[in-house]
Amino acid sequence: MTIRTGLRLEEITPANFEAATGIRVRPDQEHAVEPVTTSLAEAYLHPGVAWPRLILDGDRPVGFLMAFFDIDWYGDGSVRRSGLWRLNIAAEEQGRGYGRFAVESVAAEIGRRGGERCYVTWHPGPDGPEGFYRGLGFRTDGETSGGQTVGVLELGRSGS
Repeated sequence: MTIRTGLRLEEITPANFEAATGIRVRPDQEHAVEPVTTSLAEAYLHPGVAWPRLILDGDRPVGFLMAFFDIDWYGDGSVRRSGLWRLNIAAEEQGRGYGRFAVESVAAEIGRRGGERCYVTWHPGPDGPEGFYRGLGFRTDGETSGGQTVGVLELGRSGS
């Protein structure tokens, strides 16, 4: 894989809204991830929790991610979690390291905010992203959420 120095995340603004909403995953992945427009609507409904970002390689949009920070996981105040809510890498850009960059960026932001774990959920099955997330170090313990597998990545903070 080629090392890129121009990878960055950008907040969604009126100037890049069309680029963000133009991100499309492969047709065989559409059942497993919401379109960017749905994610942006959810971000609007959850201000301060949702963190939507456009993934750019130089000036070229290659993906979209949305993280969540400090949510009430079970809705009863017992558990708070942060993690990756959505990841949409453009169909023609997959396999180039952009997904890894996205996950690492979210994990770094969680760590910057004092978190020790990054959570993600995925649709189980042979066409799902389980191998991708496990390859990045996410582990499972049988927990599910809304029919999806829950994965957790320990961020390895020093002194903990």
